[in-house]
Amino acid sequence: MSVRVTIAQVAVADDHEANRYMVADAFDAAARLGADLLVLPEYASGYHPQGVGIEHAEDLDGPFVTTLRRLAAEHGVAVLAGTTLPGSEPAPGAGPRKGVNAVVGVDAAGDLAGVYRKVHLYDAFGTRESDRLEPGPADAAPLTMRVGDLTFGVITCYDLRFPESARRVVDAGADVVVVPAAWVSGPLKAEHWRALLTARAIENTVVTIGVGMAGKGVTGHSILVGPDGVVGLEADEAPQYRTADLDPQELAAVRRANPSLDNRRYAVVPR
Repeated sequence: MSVRVTIAQVAVADDHEANRYMVADAFDAAARLGADLLVLPEYASGYHPQGVGIEHAEDLDGPFVTTLRRLAAEHGVAVLAGTTLPGSEPAPGAGPRKGVNAVVGVDAAGDLAGVYRKVHLYDAFGTRESDRLEPGPADAAPLTMRVGDLTFGVITCYDLRFPESARRVVDAGADVVVVPAAWVSGPLKAEHWRALLTARAIENTVVTIGVGMAGKGVTGHSILVGPDGVVGLEADEAPQYRTADLDPQELAAVRRANPSLDNRRYAVVPR
């Protein structure tokens, strides 16, 4: 049976209450289209172009995740969504507490399926995400969530530039790698986004779904790439909902023709 996925390429505000209304609209759209899974971008609970940190953090039982769980149960639609969680309490003299860039998975019954804490912080292209955020543990179990006949795994934004991140999720059983992002715009950034999502799909024989945030300073351009490297869906910069059906049999056929996961000689080991 195919799995229907709605990609919500949305603009996210600094106003957390406004973002919860945005999420409700996305769930309504997904439910009208008969989606099994809704995917939202990185930082969907709250975003500021100048940086996200502890001031944006909410606990897992806070308003954002509570809203996700309620809407998932009401609509019978699972969801993957970016948020910011509080970081660990700092040691004395170690500076202020930081936030954690996270993605939560909620199943169609409204139960929390898991949390992924972003491992690779965006300290590149003149930005230092680590000034405001602490990384997730590299050896934490990957976030995977079963929806219908497919298993969805998660990495976040800058993780995409590290192929071992996606491979580790695939080793955990992912058929589809979902990449929520607020991919910062700039020279060649949209081209990198497309190329990296295509590469991760081909080398792992998986579907990749890049869920880009829309708005000022970010790229948008949400993309779905098949396990054969064919781009099946690509958005422009504007806010929009896009929906696609994923066929497990088509994925299996590609893996039979190209058994590269079976042929590989190296394993991914966190350090």
